[in-house]
Amino acid sequence: MHLEKHWTVRALFWISLAGSYILAMTPQQFVPKLTPFGDKSNHFLAFAFLTLLLLHAYRLKYISAFVWMLLYGIFIEISQLFAVNRSSEVLDVLADTLGIVIGLILYRSIRRLYPRC
Repeated sequence: MHLEKHWTVRALFWISLAGSYILAMTPQQFVPKLTPFGDKSNHFLAFAFLTLLLLHAYRLKYISAFVWMLLYGIFIEISQLFAVNRSSEVLDVLADTLGIVIGLILYRSIRRLYPRC
């Protein structure tokens, strides 16, 4: 991978991670509607995307990526216990977990189809 592409993907991962945390901590009435779907699908999509970026940027083992992303999802839910007008839900972590698994599957499939990516 070229150095510029490598740093671009890493930067995109960290910007996306920070953006997801900011959205998670923003009071609910100020959060923009990002998709026409519900809250759980937003969690699913965000974590699938973040997992794809993490694996592409850092080439971690799948289990390491899974654990790091799961810990991030749990961290968000614990943080929301202390946030104004936010709630913490176990179902959010479940949606995050499903998104992580789908992100792992998609990444593996893409790597098989395009090994030089």
